[in-house]
Amino acid sequence: MHAEPIEDLVRLLARLPGLGPRSARRAVLALLKRPDTLLVPLLAALERCAREVRRCSICGNLDLSDPCAICRDPAREGMQILVVEQVEDLWAMERAGSYKGRYHVLGGTLSAVDALGPEELGVDRLVARAAERPGIEVILALGATVAGQTTAHYLAERLAGTRALVTRLGYGLPVGGELNYLDEGTLAAALQARRPVA
Repeated sequence: MHAEPIEDLVRLLARLPGLGPRSARRAVLALLKRPDTLLVPLLAALERCAREVRRCSICGNLDLSDPCAICRDPAREGMQILVVEQVEDLWAMERAGSYKGRYHVLGGTLSAVDALGPEELGVDRLVARAAERPGIEVILALGATVAGQTTAHYLAERLAGTRALVTRLGYGLPVGGELNYLDEGTLAAALQARRPVA
């Protein structure tokens, strides 16, 4: 058996997405083998994040300030709100560099099992933001899962009275994708979302 602090660290790391007990154990061993170059700097970075990172009260993004840099940016398109499930989805959109509007991070999808209802997802805050600006476009960028589509349908119903234009991201063929490698759901979505060739 290993020392209690080591086992505690393994247990905590194993709870992170993408890490199981074996991967966590390897990570802990790597940290302990190089305490000056890995363990101590990691500890300092974790402490700094715990102390300084905040959730934006407007959109739900993580940043060093509240409101976040995106919400404070006057150059961002104020008549668009892109609704995403998680902060990592917002970060992915920002990496792509093709969207210049505002965001709303739900923090998940509607789920009775996970005790995530409209209150936990900040739906009232989203509806209020949409109601403030008649004609605003609310883009639902939720996953093509049952939970994602159920949440998108619920949001569309809640936003119906705000005079917002509610749209969703297109689904279908990925750039560079070949038909014979795609699943049936992706092919069906692509066929349903077809449009005229310009």
